[in-house]
Amino acid sequence: MNRFRRLQTLLAGQPDRSWAAFAAWVKARRRSDYALGGLILLVLAGVILDYATQPPPLPGYAQVRRAWQPSEAWLYARDGTLIDSARVNFAVRRLAWTPLSRVSPATRDTLLAAEDKRFYSHGGVDFLAVGAAIRARLQGQHGRGASTLSMQLAGYLSADLAAPGARGWRDKLRQMRAAWALERGWGKDQIFEAYLNLAGFRGEAQGIGAVALGLFGKTPDALSRDDSLLLAALLPDPQARPDQVARRACALAHATDCSRFDAAAWSMLGPARSLALDPGLAPHLASRLLTKPGLKVITTIDAETQRIAIAALVRQLRGLGGARARDGAVVVVDNQSGDVLAYVGGVGGASTAAAVDGANSYRQAGSTLKPFLYADAIEKGYLTAASILDDSPVQLDTASGLYVPQNYDRDFKGPVSARSALAGSLNVPAVRTLLLVGVEPFRDRLWDTGYRGLTEDGQYYGFSLALGSAEVTLLEQVAAFRSLALGGRWSALRLTPADKPAPPRAVTTPAAAWIVSDVLADPNARAGTFGLDSALRLPFWAAVKTGTSKGMRDNWCVGFSDRFTVGVWVGNLEGDPMRAVSGTSGAAPVWRDVMLAINARGSGPPPMPKGVESRRINFDGGIEQPRREYFLAGTAQARIAGAPDTARRPRITNPVSGSVYALDPDIPVGRQRLAIGVSGATGAHRIELDGKDLGAADGHPLVLAGPGRHQLRLIDLGGRVVDQAIFTMR
Repeated sequence: MNRFRRLQTLLAGQPDRSWAAFAAWVKARRRSDYALGGLILLVLAGVILDYATQPPPLPGYAQVRRAWQPSEAWLYARDGTLIDSARVNFAVRRLAWTPLSRVSPATRDTLLAAEDKRFYSHGGVDFLAVGAAIRARLQGQHGRGASTLSMQLAGYLSADLAAPGARGWRDKLRQMRAAWALERGWGKDQIFEAYLNLAGFRGEAQGIGAVALGLFGKTPDALSRDDSLLLAALLPDPQARPDQVARRACALAHATDCSRFDAAAWSMLGPARSLALDPGLAPHLASRLLTKPGLKVITTIDAETQRIAIAALVRQLRGLGGARARDGAVVVVDNQSGDVLAYVGGVGGASTAAAVDGANSYRQAGSTLKPFLYADAIEKGYLTAASILDDSPVQLDTASGLYVPQNYDRDFKGPVSARSALAGSLNVPAVRTLLLVGVEPFRDRLWDTGYRGLTEDGQYYGFSLALGSAEVTLLEQVAAFRSLALGGRWSALRLTPADKPAPPRAVTTPAAAWIVSDVLADPNARAGTFGLDSALRLPFWAAVKTGTSKGMRDNWCVGFSDRFTVGVWVGNLEGDPMRAVSGTSGAAPVWRDVMLAINARGSGPPPMPKGVESRRINFDGGIEQPRREYFLAGTAQARIAGAPDTARRPRITNPVSGSVYALDPDIPVGRQRLAIGVSGATGAHRIELDGKDLGAADGHPLVLAGPGRHQLRLIDLGGRVVDQAIFTMR
C-alpha cells in the first residue's frame, strides 16, 4: 500500500518523466524474474540430468575378487600334481582369476594400445577420445568408440549399465560417471586386471585365462605379441570371422605382410582346443569328486601309478580291438592304508559309453566271489583245502526250474581237491560248496565284505550266487580282496586324505583268509585250467582270481601282492557280450602289467598266522599228486580219499524231481528217451516207472515216457522205496 501511494505521488507531480521511469522499472523487474526463472530451470534440469544419469553402486575390487567363481574344478594327486579338471558351471567358461602380473607384457601393452592408450593418464574418461569420436561422427566418418577400460569395466560390473558399444547418450553418461566412481575407489592396475578377467573375448570364454587356453592352448603369461594382436582384434566383435580378425590384427600391427595373421586367425578360431592344460588322467574320478565350481580336491591318487594303469589298459584294449571288447577299468589300492593309488574308469578309444565310470558301475561278478565262499566253508570247518569235491554233472531243483551248472570249458574233472577247484575256478564244486555253506549265510558274508549290490535275500540269487550272479563294482571287488590280504579284515577305501573310514572289521578269520590266499597264489593248483605259464603267473608271490560273467559280458581279474591290490574289469559298458575274450585273455594281461610295474622290489608271501598247520598229504587213487597242504589247526589229514560208492546213499540223480521235459515233434519219438541216472551203492536196487519194473538200477535204463506226469522210484531188495522223483513230459 505504501509503495502504491509513493507511486501515485510521483506520477501526480511529474506526469511525463514518471511514466518513463515506471516503464523502465517494470522492464528491469521482468529481466530479473526471467533470469531467476532461467536459473531455477537450469538447476532443475541439472537435478533431472543427475538423477537420470546416476550410475548404480559398484562393488569394490576386493568384493569382485571374492565373488569370482571359475566354471572349473580341479583334481590333484597325493603330491599336489594336477591330474584332471572338470567343468561344473555351464553358464560361462572361466578359469581361476588371473593376476595382472601373470599376463605377458606383450598382451598388456597390445590391449592398452588397441583399447585405451591413455589409460594410465586419464581419470576414467578420455576427453580427447570423446572429442575425436564426436568430430568423426559430425564428419560422417566411422570412428572407433571412446569407451575407456574403466567405462567398459563398469559395464561388466553392472548389467544395468550399457555394455561396451554404447546404446545412447544417457548410457554413455552413466558409464562415464561410473568410471569416475571406479577411478576414485580402485587403483589403475586393479581396473586393468579386472577388465582382463571379466572381458568376453569369444563365445562363452570369459577372461584372459579362459581365452588364452581355449584359443591358443597357452597360459596368459605365455602369449606372444601376435597372439595379443589377434585377441585385441576380437574385442570389437567377438564373433567375427577369421578373415575379419586377421585384417584387424594386421591393421593394429601396422604390418605390410598380413599372411601370418590370416593363418593364425584360422588356426585360432578353428576346431575347439581344450581349455585345460591338465593331463586328463582321471576324468571319471573328477566327475565323481568335483561337484562345485572352483573346488580343488587333493586325492590319494599316485600320478605315476595312474599313468601305468592307463597305459596297460589302453595297450590291452587296442590289442583286443573294438569288435571284441571296447571298455575297461583299473583300480590299484595300497593294502595298508586303503588309499586308492589308481582309478581308471575308462580310456575312451572305441568305447560307445566313454562317460560311464567302469570302476564304479555294477556288473555281474562271475567267479570272483568264489574265494569268499571257500573261505566261509573252511572257516566253519565244512571243508579243508585238501577236501575232495565232485566235479561231475548235477541238476538242482529250484523255484524257477532246474539249475544245471557247467564249467567254463564244458568239461568235468571228476573228483578234485578244494584247492584245485578254487584255483581252477571250477563251477560245479563251487555250487556243491554253496550247498554246504547255505545261500543265505553266503549272501550275508558277501554283504559284510562290502558288496553293497546284494540288496536282495539269498533266495533271490539262489545257487547261481556261487558262480557270481550278483552285481558288484570294481571298487567293491578290490576292497574285498584287500581284506584277504589283511588277514580277513575289511575297511572302506580312501579316495581323498579327508576320508576317515571306520577301523577295519573282521569278516573272515586270519587262518581261513591265509589258506585261501595261498590257494589263489598257487600256480600248480590252477594249471589244470589255466596252464603253467598264463598271465596270472608272476615272478613273485601274488594271489589272483579271474571271473567271466554269463554271456561273456564281464571279464575280471583281481589279485594282491604283499603291498598292493589290483583289480581290472574288461567288457562292454553297453552290455553286449565280448567276442572270444576270457579271464586270462581279457583282464589278466592288464593285471599282470600293472603288478609287474608297481612291485619293483617283488613280493613275498604273508607270514603264516596262528591256527594254521602244514602237513604232507597223499591222495588215494592218484586223484592228485602228493604235496604239502595247509589246514586249520586240528583238521589236518595225511591221507585223502574220496568216499567209496558203498558209503554214499543210493539216490536218483536224473531226472531231478519236479523236472518238466518237452517232446520235440520234429524228432522221432523213439530217439527221445530219458536216461536214468543213479548214484551210490545201487548194485542190488531196481528202478520202477509208474509201478513198472525197469530192471537193475545200475543198468542205466533209457525210458520212453509219454506225455503226462510220471513217478520214478528206486527200490531196494526188501521192496522199500529208497528214493523217488516226479517229472512231467509234455
